[in-house]
Amino acid sequence: MSPAVATMRFLLDESVPASVGAALRDAGHTIVSWRDSDIEKGVVDPLVCAAAEANDAVRVALDGDMKQLARDRGVGQSRFRRMSLLHLQCRESQATTRVSGALSLIEHEWRHASQAGGRRLFVVVGQSMIRTNR
Repeated sequence: MSPAVATMRFLLDESVPASVGAALRDAGHTIVSWRDSDIEKGVVDPLVCAAAEANDAVRVALDGDMKQLARDRGVGQSRFRRMSLLHLQCRESQATTRVSGALSLIEHEWRHASQAGGRRLFVVVGQSMIRTNR
């Protein structure tokens, strides 16, 4: 983690490998793992989104329906307007490597969002691409 980056808080969805959380923690960030919480497994995505938003955490999701949820409720609409998302569109086996490789960009986008008056972070990490949405 570069010195200019404040510690980020990440909420790992239950489908995200623990190794992704370890890589983020090793970089100096705070991790809340859905898997380690007392919250029931298989809870619906809108509840996870609300928890991330309420705790000012970046939701890390690997599930395919997150793209539709973000389009329907997160991007451009009032519900979950402040929710930040790191959406992994890669194989689970490559998630840790891809997140580690994208971390400087993720931290840069976090700084940009913070300086832009609380705008949210929205980064998609795929097999062979990384995309930010501002």
